Order: sequence, then structure tokens, then C-alpha cells
Amino acid sequence: MHQLHRVWRSLFLAAGALLLSSAAFASDVVTREFKSNALGREWKYEVYLPTGYETSRLSYPVLYLLHGNGGSGRDWVDKGKVQSVADGLIASGDMPPAVIVMPDAGVTWYVDRKEKMETAVLRDLFPEVEKTLRVLRTREGRLIGGLSMGGYGSLRFVLKYPEMFAAAALLSPAIYAPLPPPNSSARKVGTFGEPAFDEQVWTSLNYPSLWQGYLAKKMPVPMYINSGDDDEFMIEADATKLYSLLRANRQPAELRIVDGAHNWGVWGGTLGDAMKYVFRYSAKPVSAE
Repeated sequence: MHQLHRVWRSLFLAAGALLLSSAAFASDVVTREFKSNALGREWKYEVYLPTGYETSRLSYPVLYLLHGNGGSGRDWVDKGKVQSVADGLIASGDMPPAVIVMPDAGVTWYVDRKEKMETAVLRDLFPEVEKTLRVLRTREGRLIGGLSMGGYGSLRFVLKYPEMFAAAALLSPAIYAPLPPPNSSARKVGTFGEPAFDEQVWTSLNYPSLWQGYLAKKMPVPMYINSGDDDEFMIEADATKLYSLLRANRQPAELRIVDGAHNWGVWGGTLGDAMKYVFRYSAKPVSAE
């Protein structure tokens, strides 16, 4: 009887050690904060660290995910289930182990208007991440994506700075051309004119103003673009318009019009497909030594 007890106790301890070991090597999402010079304040972001990050000696590709109007970086975790999506894609071999960074941006639309958010992303966030996390610092190791307002911001970043990004994912991007519809928050949050929406400000910042400069650099950035077919802002039309422009200019892109509205049913449901696409163009983790 004592022998049997010892056997069960050994098995129990071994199982416990295995669980603790696997927990130590599991993926994680942590909240980080640092002082942004461009914003003049503390700035928070969420970061997904792949399984084994803490014990490996690898540098990983990094994906920046930009949230929608009035949202937060935490939306990708709580509503988009990015941790389980990434875990699944890595386990199936559909993406390499990677770091995912999800900053907070309020209603800035990622431009230097309400706050210097474009400058903050480029001059504060990227250097902070590259200094404090083991991520690749090359174009091939840096990806970007976003939903709605974040899709608008992601498109601006890749058209303005194509030398910085390997690929982009635009989920229901709020890239209204020539102007936002009457029900768009772009007209109401003061980013593009205060107190009244200024059409000239919107036009000067929207993607058509960056198009010729992007083509002149001759550095194509593959883009994944989607929209729900029942989007209340009719983004399916703008997504198709952008895709057609890219195709006409022989730029790599894919378009998905899926069933759904302007909500997490679409974004959460297509996040895996989008990540699978952009990571086709990314570098793999390499030894940090």
C-alpha cells in the first residue's frame, strides 16, 4: 500500500512539474508603459510574447496592430482573441513565432493632429519596442495591421514609409475617398477639424495624397484588405476601390468581402486569415547572439 502511495505521489509531482514547466513556456500578453516624448506623457501598449520567448535567444518578427476609433490595444486581446489566434497559427506552422504590439491611440487616427501620434509611433514606439524586446529591426521583420481607424492608420504608414514594412493587413479600413460618409466618426471626433470637420484636412491626410510618392519609391508592400458586406459605413466599396487601384498598378494585394457588419464578428473572424497573409512575407526568428 505504501509502495502504491509513493508511486501515485511521484506521478502527481511529475504531472505538476510538467504543468508548471509548460506554463513557464506558454505564450503571454503583458501590458507595458513608457514615456513618449512626442506625446509628452506615459503611453501604454499591450504585447503578445510567443511561447518560449522568455527562455529563447531568438529575435522575432514583430506585428503592430492598430485599434479602431475610441478603442484600445486591449481590444485585440479581449475581443479579437489575438493570443489564441496567434498560438494556433504558430502551432500549425501558418506563421512563425512572433511578437505582437498593440498600442493605445484613442481617437487620434494615427496622425499628428490631436496628438503627435504618427510621430509617436515612428520615433517613440518602434525604438522602445526594438530596445526592450527581442524583435527584428529590419523591414522584413516588421509588419503592420489595423481595423477601421487602425486600417486607415496602417495604410498611411505603409504608403508613406514602405521601406519600413514587409506587409500590411487592413480590416474594414476607414479609408473613405473622397470623403467620409455622414455617419462616420471621422467627422465628429475633432481630429480632422475642430469644431467642424474640415474637408481639406481630411483630403490632405487621406491615402490618395500619398499614392504617387508610394509608387515612386518602388517598394511594394503586400496588402490584405477586407470588409463586411453589410458595413454601415459602406467600407466594402472603399476596400474594393483600393484593391482595384493596387491591382491596376501591379501591386501585391488580396481582397476579402465577407458576411457581416462593421464589428468584431468580421474583425475577429478574419484576424487569423489576415495574420496568415502578412506573415507569408515576414522574416523568421533568428538567433539574437
